[in-house]
Amino acid sequence: MRGGLALRERMPVWLQTRCGLERRSVLALTVLLVVVAAFAVQHFWAGRTESVRAPEVVRAAQSYGGEERGEEPAPAVLAGAPSAVGTAAAEIVVDVSGKVREPGIHRLPAGSRVADALHAAGGVRPGTNTDGLNRARFLVDGEQVVVGAPAPPSAPGSGGGPAVGGATGSVAGAAPAAPVPLNTATVDQLETLPGVGPVLAQHIIDYRTQHGGFRSVDELREVNGIGDRRFADLRNLVRP
Repeated sequence: MRGGLALRERMPVWLQTRCGLERRSVLALTVLLVVVAAFAVQHFWAGRTESVRAPEVVRAAQSYGGEERGEEPAPAVLAGAPSAVGTAAAEIVVDVSGKVREPGIHRLPAGSRVADALHAAGGVRPGTNTDGLNRARFLVDGEQVVVGAPAPPSAPGSGGGPAVGGATGSVAGAAPAAPVPLNTATVDQLETLPGVGPVLAQHIIDYRTQHGGFRSVDELREVNGIGDRRFADLRNLVRP
């Protein structure tokens, strides 16, 4: 009661007159002030600044037995950050050409073999000789797999066996006895060349028809679908 009277005496005269001198008016005002103060405290607490924890630095797991062999630990990486090495090695890109149903660029999972590349290209065309093609060999990124093309001539003393694989791809078939004549060769004869399928063979014949034949092997560069890399593979295997 004394607290209520003390609060009433400190109130302005106009407020004392408006609220009257009743005890319940003083109590109601006191409760209102307490509620306002509690709301202000809660609003201040909810809007306070919070510290943010820095990303935790973890160390990649070391290979089994690495410490015993004296190997240096793997570099530290931020937790939750994607591994650049794992992303880059997730897939490889190979060029499958020659006597397959769907020649072209194909993306395969890392660790794929030649058989996987042939499957991605729709399989080998019927009647193609693949005796010299190692289907179990692992592929590397950027490799070219040529199916049904003449193998490069074997080096002296190598036994004359067919060449299989290489830095740029895989080759199956036997080397022609003589260079293929561009001005008289048929589609089937042109398809024996490395990287030449039915579409590219028809482009060569169309160019021959439109320009009255090939005057030199260098004109092969002007055929649609033959770039510098493929021309380098064909220049020693053809003649005008």
